Amino acid sequence: MGAESLQGNGEARFLPPSAPLILGLQPAALIDHVTHVDLSLLDQIPGERGGSIPVGVEELEHILGELKKHILSTPGDSSPMKTMAGGSVANTIRGLSVGFGVATGMIGAYGNNKEGQLFVRNMSISRVDISRLRMKEGPTGQCVCLVDALGNRTMRPCLSNAVKVQANELTREDFNGSKWLVLRYAKFNLEVIQAAIRIAKQEGLSISLDLASFEMVRNFRLPLLQLLESGDIDLCFANEDEATELLRGEQNADPEAALEFLAKHCRWAVVTLGANGCIAKHGTEVVRVPAIGEARPVDATGAGDLFACGFLYGLVKGLSLEECCEVGSCTGGSVIRSLGGEVTPENWEWMYEQMQVKGLQVSDIWN
Repeated sequence: MGAESLQGNGEARFLPPSAPLILGLQPAALIDHVTHVDLSLLDQIPGERGGSIPVGVEELEHILGELKKHILSTPGDSSPMKTMAGGSVANTIRGLSVGFGVATGMIGAYGNNKEGQLFVRNMSISRVDISRLRMKEGPTGQCVCLVDALGNRTMRPCLSNAVKVQANELTREDFNGSKWLVLRYAKFNLEVIQAAIRIAKQEGLSISLDLASFEMVRNFRLPLLQLLESGDIDLCFANEDEATELLRGEQNADPEAALEFLAKHCRWAVVTLGANGCIAKHGTEVVRVPAIGEARPVDATGAGDLFACGFLYGLVKGLSLEECCEVGSCTGGSVIRSLGGEVTPENWEWMYEQMQVKGLQVSDIWN
């Protein structure tokens, strides 16, 4: 993407070639363990199916220990369990780099253990700038992603003892010259999120926020509302469950109402609707775009993260709101065709074919 003039907060800026166009803040590096399991295992673990709630180290080890008894084999998969760099932000940033050749970077911390080295190696191979990642003494975060026979995923992250970057460690140099900062809402990371937003805004970056999970919205709704109402969030992504939780208790709490609410505070608002596609609003424009890809996913892990990847690519390329949603639908559809939140080379090719069918820009990728 090199040096180019881009509009940032109303004024033209020139990005130095060395600055990642899009940065991701993931305070704690995360390793995903993704596998198909039978329903009996999901019945044994705490929390609702389909969501994401944190677990302690002992619970994580218990789930990992039980996996061998409950793994379902999947045709075409050489390995019943995939272990890879994970986390919502990492999935989005990696997708932008690998799928679209966008210059990206990660801010965060990883532990000095095998999981930390795996995270760094995976992001490096994906051509993500890791110079803003800090290595620290201690463990790296891990997450078990349990996928049922219908492709629905239940996530249990263990971050309680994981090393992470602190608010006072962020510097202006981390953000200088970049265009976008990608964030995922988390109450336990609120201090570092707020610090990152403050510095990023001083440096002229736009902010993209993902609402994380319906549990996070349900349990920590007030600080989320304060964050949205600050006016600092330029782009917000919510899935249907998160959108419903955001307006819980209101007379009208459907996705359309949530979209209107988000659009009052953000320049771009997007609500993804799974197999029903997405709705989005920018200014007075509202669009509805159907989903692209399999009606029955192999694994829904990373679908929202890769949707955000495609939508952000559309924004930095100057595409229309509808086209941004269409690219997002293509990227979101690509990741659900196989296990895990990382798109395979074969599925990137599938995505490029879908973009060509839609008449979207493909020829200038990597230029």
